[in-house]
Amino acid sequence: MMKSPAAKDAVPESSDPFVMDLQKIREDARKHMSDGPVTQTYGADRNTVLKLLNDALATEIVCTLRYKRHYFMAKGINSEAVANEFAQHATEEQEHADRIAERIVQLGGEPDFAPDSLKTRSHSEYQEGTDLTSMIRENLVAERIAIDTYREIVRYLGQKDVTTRRLFEEILAVEEEHADDMADLLQGRE
Repeated sequence: MMKSPAAKDAVPESSDPFVMDLQKIREDARKHMSDGPVTQTYGADRNTVLKLLNDALATEIVCTLRYKRHYFMAKGINSEAVANEFAQHATEEQEHADRIAERIVQLGGEPDFAPDSLKTRSHSEYQEGTDLTSMIRENLVAERIAIDTYREIVRYLGQKDVTTRRLFEEILAVEEEHADDMADLLQGRE
């Protein structure tokens, strides 16, 4: 027997009806106002998420600094176009850092900008590079590290903290673009 198009697209009925205790939600909202956006239904361990965010903040700051250095140190044939790419990436990495810091504050934490611990908390390394090709390579390696670590964070967060997961997904998409840009630049140099 063939199903009609409407039957095919119909949402199956759930045996578990949607029920919401609005009165309890209202009471909890008033009782726990000081928790800001972190409500009783927040599913992640806030301390773990804050650590992940602060480590990602350190990663983005280190990447910003590395791209800035590479922008100023770019020399040689075609260096202007590559330097401009470094400058654009530095700006985007700084925007990521700012968004991460905002999320840390939203979750009731404090963004850790302490310079003395940036290197140990960052997922990527600060490698200066000696010439344009090595700078591009170091940036590509750093982007690949960010991609893998951010994917792992996205996986960990799952449905436990959708807002933070989406933030990392958005940043991850840009990091993938950065890696693609660096791979294209490297291909043109080898």
